[in-house]
Amino acid sequence: MTTPAVIIAVLGTLLAAALTAAEAAINRMSRVRAEELAAEGRVGASSLSTIMADPAPHLATLAFLRIIAETAVAVLITVLVMGMTETTEAAVLISIAVLAVITFVVVGVSPRTLGRQHFDTTARLAAPTTRVLRIDLGPIARGLVALGNAVTPGRGYREGPFQSESELRDLLDQASERQMIEDDEREMLDSVFELGDTVAREVMVPRIDMVTLDADEPLRKAMSLFLRTGISRMPVVGEDSDDVRGLLYFKDVVERVTADPEGAALPVTVLMRPMTFVPESKPVDDLLREMQRQQQHFAIVVDEYGGTAGLVTIEDILEEIVGEIADEHDRDEPGIEPMPGGGYRVPASLNVHDMGDLFDIDLEETEVDTVGGLLTKALGRIPFAGDVASVAGLNLTAERMSGRRHRVATVLVTPHLPDPVVEEAAPIVTPAAVVAALSDAVIGPAASSGGTMTISDGVDEES
Repeated sequence: MTTPAVIIAVLGTLLAAALTAAEAAINRMSRVRAEELAAEGRVGASSLSTIMADPAPHLATLAFLRIIAETAVAVLITVLVMGMTETTEAAVLISIAVLAVITFVVVGVSPRTLGRQHFDTTARLAAPTTRVLRIDLGPIARGLVALGNAVTPGRGYREGPFQSESELRDLLDQASERQMIEDDEREMLDSVFELGDTVAREVMVPRIDMVTLDADEPLRKAMSLFLRTGISRMPVVGEDSDDVRGLLYFKDVVERVTADPEGAALPVTVLMRPMTFVPESKPVDDLLREMQRQQQHFAIVVDEYGGTAGLVTIEDILEEIVGEIADEHDRDEPGIEPMPGGGYRVPASLNVHDMGDLFDIDLEETEVDTVGGLLTKALGRIPFAGDVASVAGLNLTAERMSGRRHRVATVLVTPHLPDPVVEEAAPIVTPAAVVAALSDAVIGPAASSGGTMTISDGVDEES
């Protein structure tokens, strides 16, 4: 019995190694690569394309057979060792040592490495056999997976845990290292994976940065605010930001005011639309699908107490995937630019002390760090384009808004000039004025309007 057992153990080990290599190669293979091989007419590529269309059940079948082979090898080796030793303890220890080497090196490391390194060839050669095994043994493997899910706490995997996000991320790492995809493409794909772990609170525009309209404001003022901020949608609030009444669209205001100029005096409530509210803990991927389904681009984020935490737009969510989206009005943030008439154009993110150095001014400011923050503090509200404030002898003018939060991007900083002193103009000397002055000196000042002075025969008469 020794010789047949040894032969079966060797064959079982080789079978387990081959199944391990096939698993590794199929895991490494992509659907696109399989379709390329099929288009080239390579052997086994057609079966490989079928496998890659639904790889999980095929991988489950391979894993099932590999475990059977490893178990058979373990039993045979244990039986062989027990027949060669006198004590059970020695047989157990020797069997464990032999199986550890075989399982780790011969079945685990070596074939898995070869399968990953030569995945094209290995996957193609293993594909036809894997398809046959899937058809014959697939129901058994699927039944065992269902049994495993039944005894596993929590939600199981219908096809078994043979593919996961970590494996896909590993493939992305390899593709990036081999320069098969660009760095920005890798970052975008990573962002897609992370989207499910991101909640609305992390992408929203905070409450303090929200630009809102009071419910009793006229459409005329709403249009002015839309034009100044560059925003196309704006929440309408009642008493404060926690009392959100609805959503006002810029295009609705333009259509109404253009069609009926007298309608500019109407309150904004006549045109506002219903507002969508979402909890701050809502996953962003669910929120994106919900916005697409309801054709909504704007929602108010509420906290656990029902108060307004901020707002979120579909653009905010897309920027989590593709990065900052600039519209036609946005420009790259400039550096410090001297102005022809004196002063500088500076980024709103410039440190206030760096701005002070431009004018040899020591700004004792501890509450804010940037020029934009200094302007906000001086105004007592969020600045819009054209707003001006004076700080430490400098005029700060908000020049341009940009970004999805419509914050000030650049600020014009000029020295604050004192108001010019207006001097009284000197009287204009004319010949008539000279004659009148001489007459007053010789004859005397003219009489007041209360009477007239005449000269007759040396006697003064007053009438």
